[in-house]
Amino acid sequence: MSVTVHPQSPSVAVACRCVLGEEATWDARSGTLTWVDVEAPAIWRFHPQTGTTQTFPQAEKLGFALLTDDPDTVVAGFRSGAALLNLQTGHRVPVVAPEGHADRDRLNSGQVGPDGALYFSTMDDREAEPRGAFHRWQAGRLQSFGGAVTVSNGPAVTPDGARIFTADTAEGLIRVHDLSDGVVGPARPFVRFEPDWGKPDGLTVDAQAHLWVCHYGGARITRFDPEGRIERLVRMPTPLVTKCAFGGSELTRLYVTTGSRDRSPDLDPVAGHLFVLETGVAGVPGDFYRAT
Repeated sequence: MSVTVHPQSPSVAVACRCVLGEEATWDARSGTLTWVDVEAPAIWRFHPQTGTTQTFPQAEKLGFALLTDDPDTVVAGFRSGAALLNLQTGHRVPVVAPEGHADRDRLNSGQVGPDGALYFSTMDDREAEPRGAFHRWQAGRLQSFGGAVTVSNGPAVTPDGARIFTADTAEGLIRVHDLSDGVVGPARPFVRFEPDWGKPDGLTVDAQAHLWVCHYGGARITRFDPEGRIERLVRMPTPLVTKCAFGGSELTRLYVTTGSRDRSPDLDPVAGHLFVLETGVAGVPGDFYRAT
């Protein structure tokens, strides 16, 4: 089967060399991109118009930092649970930790859905046991779904709020769920990765409800149509591709986080950097978490 390869190559946007860059999120209000380094815990913020970058180191491992209605406050997925974090003062307000969440577990990935709910995943920090799950939190109610997984990624909600994608990274399987009135339905297989693809990592849905999947260990990103067929692939210059997000004034620029874990800087000097490329495909702006 012939596959269309995206014609533009990505370029380095920020030479940050994150150990495990993750969860890029575009803030259309300020024209900035926020992402995290899971292993060297920090929140990064990049302003493409000025070329400036800010770093907010954290004392605890974290998996995501998502938008709220206050530009200086994110909802962050720490090892111990989700919390509202003011980036300027460091003040934290706990939001939710799943029942039974243990010291060896951590929050891994997340998204604010079009409904303002917080969708997030948990996992075994040792990546050894199927202790993880997927969750939806809104108005004081936590719903867990998707079954037990060892390494979780997603969830990613479609712009119309009707479907949600999850990735069982260790098993190389992406699933899809129906979403109606805040209730997540049973999982159905969507895409199973081939052995030479690497593992499915970060998930992003564009304005056409196509799913962009980062291949951890596969040096590529694949765009799948709503039926799970490959529409195109983007080749990356480093193998540990972790998450992508649409940004820019037209939301057609794709920002991509990567990792440098166990990568020699001599053999892979761009590992862990933030990349960018023009896609010609529109994404959707990040939604704001609403506590009530």
